[in-house]
Amino acid sequence: MTDRLRKFDSGAATDTGRIRSENEDSYVVLPEIGVWAVADGMGGHDAGSFASATVVEFLGKIAASASVNALVARCKDRLSAANQRILRVSGERGGIVIGATVAALLACEGYYACVWSGDSRVYLLRRGKIVQISRDHTEVAELVAEGVLSVEEAETWPRRNVVTRAVGVYQELDLETTQGVLEKDDTFVICSDGLTAHVTDQEILELAHANAPQNACDLLVALTLERGAIDNVTVVIARYAPHGSTIVFPPSSTAKATATQ
Repeated sequence: MTDRLRKFDSGAATDTGRIRSENEDSYVVLPEIGVWAVADGMGGHDAGSFASATVVEFLGKIAASASVNALVARCKDRLSAANQRILRVSGERGGIVIGATVAALLACEGYYACVWSGDSRVYLLRRGKIVQISRDHTEVAELVAEGVLSVEEAETWPRRNVVTRAVGVYQELDLETTQGVLEKDDTFVICSDGLTAHVTDQEILELAHANAPQNACDLLVALTLERGAIDNVTVVIARYAPHGSTIVFPPSSTAKATATQ
């Protein structure tokens, strides 16, 4: 077992949901490299599942790095390669729009970084609080940031699900990044928008904080299914525990979700 692998506890769960016939989400969990990611495909007729699978396939080929900056550079390189493959397939299929959002967590030598494009999210749970450290690349988020819409108006805006960035849509891939220093028991939740359509940030905080990563993933997916799951839902959780976690989990029932990827 590598040193990196010992420092992180991870979990993942995914489900097609109650409405969709195909799961177009994909994920990758590689604690030994320091890579966790979720991709949410779009395009329909198997195009979306191809796009998200392509993204995680390329991310799965990232080699171990000596620094978080090197890991970010390799992540961007792999996503650019995935972008070109998806664009090529789009052209072969008559130019139909194929793409995938992506949210990736990278960790190395006591530092973390997030790389994302689209509206899949990365949350950081630290000291009992939850913060969304990614920024949604959506039309509605931009309108809120510009002051055109209020947060309340955004919740019912008819184009609230329109993304402005994604892998495989444009020749120039537009990625956003952020990074910071890891603290003991930092917990990261990476998810597709199928989760946040039904589950609040506070509920994510409570379930992810009170349960081990795999159990928390199962519970979050199960809660989404209970509430109708209008989209595919995927959750990946990584908890930083370099010398063992100090979090004590209370007894709880385990809800198992049917995972299909």
